[in-house]
Amino acid sequence: MSQSTLSATAHPSPLRRVSGIQTHVTFADTAANLARMLEWLGRDEVANSDLIVFPECMLSGYCFSSLEEAWPHAQSIPGPATDAIQAWCKRSGKFVAFGMLEQGADGKLYNSCPLVGPNGIVDCYRKIHLPFLGVDRFTTPGREPYRAFDADGMKVGVHICYDGSFPESSRCLALEGADLLILPTNWPPGADTFAKYLPNARALENNVYFVSVNRVGTERGFRFIGHSRFCDPNGNPMTDAPHEEECVLTAEIDLSKARNKRLVRVPREHVIDRWADRRPEAYNAITRPHSLVRDIES
Repeated sequence: MSQSTLSATAHPSPLRRVSGIQTHVTFADTAANLARMLEWLGRDEVANSDLIVFPECMLSGYCFSSLEEAWPHAQSIPGPATDAIQAWCKRSGKFVAFGMLEQGADGKLYNSCPLVGPNGIVDCYRKIHLPFLGVDRFTTPGREPYRAFDADGMKVGVHICYDGSFPESSRCLALEGADLLILPTNWPPGADTFAKYLPNARALENNVYFVSVNRVGTERGFRFIGHSRFCDPNGNPMTDAPHEEECVLTAEIDLSKARNKRLVRVPREHVIDRWADRRPEAYNAITRPHSLVRDIES
């Protein structure tokens, strides 16, 4: 799904500040969660940030037990929440990405993440890989190819939670020109190793910046583990969030570092080129459908 809008005036510097908001979410209360987002956006910690990222399903919560229960807490895009965030972006000149349940024009429910800027909705990503968990049992997978969104000259690759388990997602976004990959998540216990290793690996293998933005708190017995993380293009952690505390995670990124895929370690002796060294003709198995049918009753 694509929303047409214009980017803000081109940013003259390759440096950007990005903040991830690790926060509680109130289950099935979109008004409270929108108010919480706006309260975070008003804090001094994000005053100098160009892009602010919230967790997956920030607007609605995640642990719905049926499509019928979840549907009233979803919204259209554009809709009330994106309108309110857009008004804030217009006043501040900043960009915001946040997770929400989307009522599609086709009557289907999507786990979505719109990117909103000063001039409106830049674009919206619909989660493609759906685990048998929470509301994802009742959402429809997104169908549009991965693409990078333009946030004032910074190319942002958006994917959501379980998408991060599939390296093809990050690779496609990087090949589309993403400087920064954002992964809004709802990671519960059991996903600790994802939080610990996945951002580093995806940043390193694609030579991009990566931020995972998880939530905290408990919903219907599911406890969310926090552990949001920023990584640089070498896969090094730039900043980490505490295990179960609300916080703002901020890092400065240099677009020129993410765009340089040719890494000269030792001139004429050790050169790594992330793109030129690829061999797509050998990757046929990646696009071959798997014949295994998952037993959803298990």
